[in-house]
Amino acid sequence: MTRVIHTGDTHVGYRQYHSPERRDDFLAAFERVVDDAVEEGVDAVVHAGDLFHDRRPDLVDLHGTISVLRKLDRADVPFLAVVGNHESTRGEQWLDLLETLGLATRLGDEPEVVGETAFYGLDHVPLSKRDDLDYEFADHDAERAALVSHGLFQPFEFGNWDAEEVLTETSVEFDAMLLGDNHDPGKKRVADAWVTYCGSTERASADEREDRGYNIVEFDDEVSIRRRGIPTRDFAFVTVDLGENEGVDRVRETIREHALEDAVALISIEGEGEDVTPARVEEFALEQGALVARVNDRREVAADEDATDVSFADPDEAVRERVREMGLSDAARELDETVRASKLADSNVRDAVENRVADLVDDEIDAFEPAPDDGAEAGEPDETSAGESPDGADEAAGVDADDAASEPPEPGDASGERPDERDGDGTAGEPETGTPPETTVTADPAGETDDADDADDQVSMEDFL
Repeated sequence: MTRVIHTGDTHVGYRQYHSPERRDDFLAAFERVVDDAVEEGVDAVVHAGDLFHDRRPDLVDLHGTISVLRKLDRADVPFLAVVGNHESTRGEQWLDLLETLGLATRLGDEPEVVGETAFYGLDHVPLSKRDDLDYEFADHDAERAALVSHGLFQPFEFGNWDAEEVLTETSVEFDAMLLGDNHDPGKKRVADAWVTYCGSTERASADEREDRGYNIVEFDDEVSIRRRGIPTRDFAFVTVDLGENEGVDRVRETIREHALEDAVALISIEGEGEDVTPARVEEFALEQGALVARVNDRREVAADEDATDVSFADPDEAVRERVREMGLSDAARELDETVRASKLADSNVRDAVENRVADLVDDEIDAFEPAPDDGAEAGEPDETSAGESPDGADEAAGVDADDAASEPPEPGDASGERPDERDGDGTAGEPETGTPPETTVTADPAGETDDADDADDQVSMEDFL
């Protein structure tokens, strides 16, 4: 029998809500999984991608991760992993560095046999590159085989990569697919194999309300998958429905009913009551002991109908319309969406644009041709809907979303309204007050920019290789 912990989407280094404590939480959650692995004496820890939140992790995050992995090394528990979309770049990977240090094994098309099971890896692959895959893997002589990968697979929600196609086209018969990218755990039977997501180890977006954890997978006569939760920082989800003539006092009264000590307080305001100043509400929640407080007033605020019929949402649409009038190429419109309006973390925009331009140069050079003058009259939308890039920059909720630069548009937002770049401030569909929007996946089922002071602490692969 082979028994492994299947984890992923640890997003070490994610400074959610610009909070250093939240950054520590993500590393602590990963360490908790490793501690369980050592205590349980499992045969391996299998990581399904997005070990780091950013392609350029800070030194403190890199050092913290190395320290955690050394615990596995001392216990002779191998760490097997693939590359996810948050960490993928052209060339060398941080995972390669960890492998050079003897702390990890990067899975690929050659089998890595642990006990009686052969493990293979398939890194995150952009949508534009998937047609080139041949799914050829080297043979093995183990009793069982598992494929570890990172992506949004059908038949799970938000899937754009067919798990059944992978399982039927591959040259190896797999008993299980151990997946990352979707931050919501789940398992399904596909083509005589178990296909399972382990979920994220920390809440990377507001819609990730279920307990965080990992999978324990046993390969014996049958494949069994059990889920185990881990303790994480409390999130307090406070909804206030204001009646007529009710205002901030009613909001405060509702907040007092919740235990906020050291919690992330996410407060939603609904109803027909009075206007409420979000900053005052956040300040009150912090006074009640919350680590972080964010307010989302869901009530639609519109200008006086007698003065104008334009709502406060219209400025974004006006920008999109102006962009459509400029006769830009498909590539330019897509890159505009990536830079200006997508949920990509600011720290990931540069790499997303660089990678997307490289893909377009390789595959779709015609995409750089300007739009024809006679295609549509000024102000008339083209075939691409407003705010939507040809390949789609936005991600759906509950999943990971640096896929934004390479995946097609997904329905909705993180909370059914979807997973992020399952990673913005982390609140899917709930804009923060006083802070720039963050990304989620929480397909990412969640990115956010660290403060400028951290820039000098960031490192690239070139610093090491």
